[in-house]
Amino acid sequence: MKESEIGGLTCSVARTVGILGDAWTLLIVRELFLGTRRYDDFLAYTGMAPKLLAARLRRLTDAGVVQKVLYTEKRYEYRLTPKGRDLYPVIVSITQWGDRWTKAEDEHEAPLKLTHKLCGHTIGANLVCVCCGEKLDPRGVEATQSAALRAERDKMREEFMAAPIRAKQKVSHK
Repeated sequence: MKESEIGGLTCSVARTVGILGDAWTLLIVRELFLGTRRYDDFLAYTGMAPKLLAARLRRLTDAGVVQKVLYTEKRYEYRLTPKGRDLYPVIVSITQWGDRWTKAEDEHEAPLKLTHKLCGHTIGANLVCVCCGEKLDPRGVEATQSAALRAERDKMREEFMAAPIRAKQKVSHK
């Protein structure tokens, strides 16, 4: 499968990765949440090449995550749409994971502190059950695949196993 085909799969993770699935795109989204709006500022804060930035902004715009807003006669700003703002918990989760697992040895504080304006406390991402309020982790959640996802995954596995190199190896892992 080609990387460009990932977004066409049945899986919601794959579809999301099809839009956000590279480091540059996530840095653009980070910058949008930090208030960056203008093309030159994205270049300055990410270190991206202009053609790469233009392509990623176009992909985010085409996907409805970002909108271009004219702010002078010939210049645009980029702003998150409601669809883009819904990525906030994702960015907070990535930030929290990075603070825990990628911290430099000489780093004594997190590079970015997120504070709840209303109460003044530092925030973090927590998944909780909307019904009972219990904190969730992978051990306490059952993932049920739709029939379409199961069929797609079975087909992909069959195609993988039928490939000439796999048939010779007689690999059978489930």
